[in-house]
Amino acid sequence: MPKVVVVGAGGGGLSCALELAYQGVDVTVLEAHIYPGGCAGTFYHKGYRFDAGATLAAGFAPGGILASIGQRYGIAWGAKPASIVLESHLPNGECITRWSNPQLWRQQRKAHFGEAAETFWQWQEQTAEVLWSIAQQLPPWPPFSLKDCWKLLQGQFCAEQSPFKSFGSKRMFKMIPDGLTPLRYHLNGHSFLLRDYVDGQLMIAAQTTSISSNSLFGAASLDFPHQGVGHIEGGIGAIASKMVEALNVSGVPVLFRKEVSGIIRKGKAIRGVHTKSGEEFECDVVVFNLPKSNIHRILQHPFGSKKGGQLYLPNDGWGAFTVYVAVDENAVSHLQALNHQISRNNTFCEGNSIFLSLNPSWDNQRGPKGVRLMTLSTHTDFERWRNIYKLNTDSYKKEKKKMTECMLQLAQSIIPELDHAKKLVFSGTPVSFQRFTRRESGWVGGFPQTHLFRFQNPRIQNNVWMVGDSIFPGQSLPAVVLGGQRVASEVLSVLKER
Repeated sequence: MPKVVVVGAGGGGLSCALELAYQGVDVTVLEAHIYPGGCAGTFYHKGYRFDAGATLAAGFAPGGILASIGQRYGIAWGAKPASIVLESHLPNGECITRWSNPQLWRQQRKAHFGEAAETFWQWQEQTAEVLWSIAQQLPPWPPFSLKDCWKLLQGQFCAEQSPFKSFGSKRMFKMIPDGLTPLRYHLNGHSFLLRDYVDGQLMIAAQTTSISSNSLFGAASLDFPHQGVGHIEGGIGAIASKMVEALNVSGVPVLFRKEVSGIIRKGKAIRGVHTKSGEEFECDVVVFNLPKSNIHRILQHPFGSKKGGQLYLPNDGWGAFTVYVAVDENAVSHLQALNHQISRNNTFCEGNSIFLSLNPSWDNQRGPKGVRLMTLSTHTDFERWRNIYKLNTDSYKKEKKKMTECMLQLAQSIIPELDHAKKLVFSGTPVSFQRFTRRESGWVGGFPQTHLFRFQNPRIQNNVWMVGDSIFPGQSLPAVVLGGQRVASEVLSVLKER
């Protein structure tokens, strides 16, 4: 029986391990931290359970990614559907409610953007339907070999029929121009209000705005609510925890506090990994749930050299500045939604736009009764924070305090009593994310989806693979879980050929 070691217990790594184990492969998962989930994990601090980074989970609708793998592996998510996905508070003072119910959402968008904007939303929904359906068939995208190209043309990739047959070649042909152009062209002639709203949503899900976002991936990113947004007791990290439980039931060990620092070689072939504590795990295949920059360090510099670590970081990528707040429940009881995007202008970064998430009032696992937990996050330049930290720790602390206050002030625009109601406040920078998630320089969110080929090949070497937000279909928990399934399928295909 072939042996596979999965390095990292994020959503992609756990999803990959689940499928490999389901197919009879001997799998071991190694995680450097004390809990699973990575950027979509939930951590303890002073008696509270805060979501580390990602706070919004989708894919629970029938046919959605998480619903499908839950059914396949016997995982009962226990997710409670969200009637409101998000409330967007725009700079002009308007608040747009993103309902899960399609009819309520159509009424809301017509009220704010007018009947003329329906042409845009109809294009977006129809395009997203096609793209998500194709993505769930696990295509080898982008193609990196003639074999991949042939599979794409024939539709022979883990699906019973080609997507061209499913949706019609004429409909697929009409989508070709969108694969080559930014989404901004679909907003021409529409209101500035629609553009500002769409840009805010794209920054959350695609890491860029309509100016640069590829039309196809932009349409899919805006469809996030239709995948079935839900809340699980215990926070978003409960998703990874339930995946770990399913692996344990299957006899797969998920070992924590096992930071992989190097590889085991036999000649030129990689035959396993070793940890910082000196433990060795032999295997036939290694799957890294890490960014390629981290993998490069392990493969090329097994003894911890820092040389060459930033080789694969994108110049236009983002880090996250996150503020964690415990607040008196009475101060937030007036809020109808649990998730809010609040913008003071359309730059959408460095505290000018924040994503605010509250835990549900019924979730008793997160903290004491009468207290709600709030996570605020904004896009930020990870290189700037790294340089400040290296040059002057006092300047780093001052800048951190300044950003925290800026974000709290923006949150106070919808929570007037926040200043008096907060019981605990602390924050994290990209430096913090690098320390706790091991991601090089604190880069999070994957590549900005600016073109169709903005993904990395999941196959690093003959028996070394990668999962996570930098392979197709990209960022968000449903996407990385789907990417993990894809890699598992490709690993199984290679193992069968041996």
